[in-house]
Amino acid sequence: MTTATLVSSSMPAHWRDFVALTKPRVMTLVVFTGLCGLLAAPGHIHPVLAFTAILCIALGAGAAAALNQWWEADIDAKMKRTASRPLPAGRMDRQSALHFGVGLSFFSVILMYMATNWLAAAVLLVSILFYVLVYTMWLKPRTTQNIVIGGAAGAFPPVIGWAAVTGDISALPVALFMLIFFWTPPHFWALALFVKTDYAAAGIPMLPVVSGEVVTRRQIWFYTFIMAAAALAPVLLHLTGVIYGVAAIGGTGLFALLAFQVYRHRQTDPARMQPEKRLFKYSILYLFLLFGAVVVDRWLLA
Repeated sequence: MTTATLVSSSMPAHWRDFVALTKPRVMTLVVFTGLCGLLAAPGHIHPVLAFTAILCIALGAGAAAALNQWWEADIDAKMKRTASRPLPAGRMDRQSALHFGVGLSFFSVILMYMATNWLAAAVLLVSILFYVLVYTMWLKPRTTQNIVIGGAAGAFPPVIGWAAVTGDISALPVALFMLIFFWTPPHFWALALFVKTDYAAAGIPMLPVVSGEVVTRRQIWFYTFIMAAAALAPVLLHLTGVIYGVAAIGGTGLFALLAFQVYRHRQTDPARMQPEKRLFKYSILYLFLLFGAVVVDRWLLA
């Protein structure tokens, strides 16, 4: 335990620190995929209820992030990229973070139920519990497969958005869930390659730390193929049309090219890992592109 984790401010935490607990930058992609699931769903939902549903997805994601930081405060203090977060930096006490996360979780689930239906609320609850209990507390500190299985936590939003409109779960939201699920390993391992020393210092068994960079690059390349199959599945199953098909083929082709560059790269200095950084940045844009294409495709072909 570092000194930073023992520091506790005697002043109440600033509201900006509570916002920081929700990881708003990460939340952007979560909210967008949830919105796309909602917009792609058949049927109609009142704009106010639609806004409320997306707000609940955002609040649920923020609650999970806050509980993640409450649990990992000591770990965050050992990593350069997380040491400035409110808890390890001593700007907030852990009890406040716990109460905030639990309260936000209950509020988001209850509000989702009141605004939409029980299924959307139930999936939202499962997503929060999966991220906190399964990924954060169980998988992350124990296995190199943490991000593979744990990727399910970030794949729920389009399912929630769809269920908020329809009250059910059909093939397309399941396909979108699988796309995010298989996208997560190459996306996250690209990041892990150039922040490997952080994870090593914190004792987190990320794949590059335990199995080495060569194995990690091979796994990125391997999961890119699985992700490509998941990306093309909506077209092959006739769940989407030509607009999404073109976006999926073009976008996935570029993803594969960047993943191949990472696979062939052998630089061990994080400062020189440009292919890894390019893949990580593009992978975020890639998901925005494909999910946006789903909505355009569904609307134009409706």
